Amino acid sequence: MLKNALGREIPEKIDGIGELKLYQGPFEYEPSGRRFGRKISKVLPGQSKLLNSLENVINEIGMKDGMTISFHHHFRDGDYIVNMVIDMLAKRGIKDLRLASSSLSNIHEPLIEHIKNGVITRIETSGLRGPLADEISNGLMDIPVIIRSHGGRARAIEAGELAIDVAFLGVPSSDAYGNANGYEGKSICGSLGYAKVDAQFADTVVLITDNLVDYPNVPASIHQTDVDYVVQVDAIGNPKGIVSGATRYTRNPRELLIAKYGAQVIETSGYFIDGFSMQSGSGGASLAVARFLKDKMIEKNIKAQFILGGITGQYVEMLKENLVEKLYDTQSFDLIAARSIGENASHYEIDASFYANPHNKGCAVNQLDIVILSALEVDTQFNVNVITGSDGVIRGASGGHCDTAAGAKLTMVVAPLIRGRIPTILDRVNTVITPGNTIDVLVTDRGIAINPLRKDLLDRFKNTKLPLFSIEELKEKAEQLTGKPEPIEFGEKIVGLVEYRDGTIIDVIRQVK
Repeated sequence: MLKNALGREIPEKIDGIGELKLYQGPFEYEPSGRRFGRKISKVLPGQSKLLNSLENVINEIGMKDGMTISFHHHFRDGDYIVNMVIDMLAKRGIKDLRLASSSLSNIHEPLIEHIKNGVITRIETSGLRGPLADEISNGLMDIPVIIRSHGGRARAIEAGELAIDVAFLGVPSSDAYGNANGYEGKSICGSLGYAKVDAQFADTVVLITDNLVDYPNVPASIHQTDVDYVVQVDAIGNPKGIVSGATRYTRNPRELLIAKYGAQVIETSGYFIDGFSMQSGSGGASLAVARFLKDKMIEKNIKAQFILGGITGQYVEMLKENLVEKLYDTQSFDLIAARSIGENASHYEIDASFYANPHNKGCAVNQLDIVILSALEVDTQFNVNVITGSDGVIRGASGGHCDTAAGAKLTMVVAPLIRGRIPTILDRVNTVITPGNTIDVLVTDRGIAINPLRKDLLDRFKNTKLPLFSIEELKEKAEQLTGKPEPIEFGEKIVGLVEYRDGTIIDVIRQVK
């Protein structure tokens, strides 16, 4: 075992994966090489891409053992495509697949049996939730899952580290030649920001739709020049599943208090000026901060230049009210946002590389003034965990957390001081997703801590009426209420590798006892 820059023990290599690169710091790793290129192919005049069944598509591709297949998660818990395709491949007797979905949710519980039966032997994703995550945390897989951020996944695909043989992409609307969008049809999901990268780099791209329309289906999110096959099925997903517990609007008084403090921090920070840019995470408190900021914007006659990332209906309303100039949408978090892409010219769909890939010519997170993020745990070095719970079980996603924290001028984490009688602030988080030197402020319901690295913010806030404490003082407050939590017991087996956005390993996840 070697220690990375955060002192986390990382193995030199993992069987089935190979040698690992140690995390050195948020901006230390220097990339090399060139962008990955897929195989060149041709489509002749009059040649049809439209096949009449998914079975025929699989026959045409010639699926083999050991292939890497990818999916997107824009339908979240309403997704039908992953289970549909894997079930069909399992019936064909195909084994040893590497599953590279952009994220996996509760609805993907059926994958457990496919892992047990050897159909899936590797998973590379941004997040895991539900029974599938529980089983993996308890040692289901022989080869550890690789967890990547949204920007890190796009980087890995473009670098050829995640070479996709076949991308199966559910699209709400497509013509027979492969021009597709996410905002028309009965199963809308809005932005196809994660799918766009897969479509550009996978060797074979299959569009699966329940809404086949006349050619040309424009404007298109995925273009005919990237698509090999199109197939129509009865249903690709349930749009109601887009809105999950992770993207809820809160009425919780504690979360609203956190949001109020958070808005006051932003208002005082020096970044809340006309033309600012912002992103908020998917948690209830972080979304509520934006609601408080809206009132401040109206009061002070301040407009945002752009809002980035996962877009919600409240941001669409702000766009229509002329409080925001542009929306940059990688993932639509509700149906209002999903429809808006097709209705509002200033609501732009962007792919995950444009959004957050650290190894291109400049991603959008680098232009952020403010980002508001949630946390499961924070430690006294401001390192943040958003993937494993207080029991050590995987129950979340890396998402864009570390990407936006690295890019934004002001990174604010909002979280309750205590969650379920367990302190949020620890000496050491279970799993590091985002390093503490990219976090500027922690806002809780019992007080606010500013990272000592940000002396400018400490000076700016010292004469305010905000409840300021050191992070050690907040930790002590929590422990006075709950006592010091007992450390979690883990086994030796590594069940997950957490990549930082640059492809280095920032932490490992071990099997829970």
